[in-house]
Amino acid sequence: MKIVIAPDKFKGSLTGFEYCEAVEKGLRMAMPEAEIVKKPLADGGDGTIDIVKHYTQGEKILLTAHGPLFELLQTGYVFSRPKRVAFLEMAEVSGLKLLKEEERNCMHTTSFGFGELIVDAIESGANELILGIGGSATNDGGMGMAKALGFRFLDASGHELQPIGSNLSRIQKIDSTKLHPKLNEVEVKVACDVTNPLYGPDGAAQVYGSQKGASNEEIKLLDKGLQNYAKVLEETFGVDVQQLKGAGAAGGMGAGACVFLNATLVSGIDLVKNIADFDASIQDADWIITGEGQLDLQTLSGKTIAGVLSSAKTYGVPVAALCGSVTISHKEQKAFGLDYMTSIVKGVSSLEEAMANSYENLVDAAYNFAKLVKEKI
Repeated sequence: MKIVIAPDKFKGSLTGFEYCEAVEKGLRMAMPEAEIVKKPLADGGDGTIDIVKHYTQGEKILLTAHGPLFELLQTGYVFSRPKRVAFLEMAEVSGLKLLKEEERNCMHTTSFGFGELIVDAIESGANELILGIGGSATNDGGMGMAKALGFRFLDASGHELQPIGSNLSRIQKIDSTKLHPKLNEVEVKVACDVTNPLYGPDGAAQVYGSQKGASNEEIKLLDKGLQNYAKVLEETFGVDVQQLKGAGAAGGMGAGACVFLNATLVSGIDLVKNIADFDASIQDADWIITGEGQLDLQTLSGKTIAGVLSSAKTYGVPVAALCGSVTISHKEQKAFGLDYMTSIVKGVSSLEEAMANSYENLVDAAYNFAKLVKEKI
């Protein structure tokens, strides 16, 4: 019996590595002889950097860069020197997690530090950059990132603008005469699983602005700013970013990366599966066990579990999902191709209690699953 364990993290509770450890422990209680392969995954959001480091055997490069409010902080990225590939996670330097609740306001935050990481990776010898842009605190359209690379954003008087969301509406010209000399020597891929346009009802500001601290009035201003930004980008570079699927990702970083880095937007989970050589590991598996904190309809569209199911379907491998909570119906479970699913939460408990007990609950859920499988053999 070969079982591949391939989860995402339980946000705020378990890392993907801890999930694998807990499930293996539970499985071993009922199936001590089973072949167990641990393949923790991620979809490009928070924590992807640790997963990539694990599979690439890359080193963590530490440096000081500017945070979302221009404060200096210690951050870093993963660099595989033999492959000359760097993985940079936006959340590590321009992320919402770096700010206190009262500090969050994407009118004033910047992606400048993310650009500083990109510059450092280029100067360290990377010829391929993989960018994870989930968890951003920004809505600057990638202005900050671009400024770090040498682009200058000017107002009607020719004065350079600070690269923050509130200045998007003031941009009249983009100067690109002082770009980093090696910028065109790198290939850039962006892990992006959303398809939001840059502006409008489904755009960056109107969908994500409130969770980044913007008021209703500020969201309207940001949306107008993104419209102006798109107009200037098209006038300057001949690219209609509103037509790009995913342009609105990470406060418009999707658009910014495509224009300023000539990046390609790719599925985050597909990118990580490729790095992990995931498909090769499941071809002769009897089961795949996956999971994340909450299994809902959003999970099954572009997230880690959806990627696992896609690969499993190709090779005819059944999939079990052991998750923190489950909100999909059995009809939806069947439609998406999940052969088994369960919530690991025991009895009535608060969110805090459920998170605190997730490791032991997961051990028990894995044991119960193993017993069921063993009974059917």
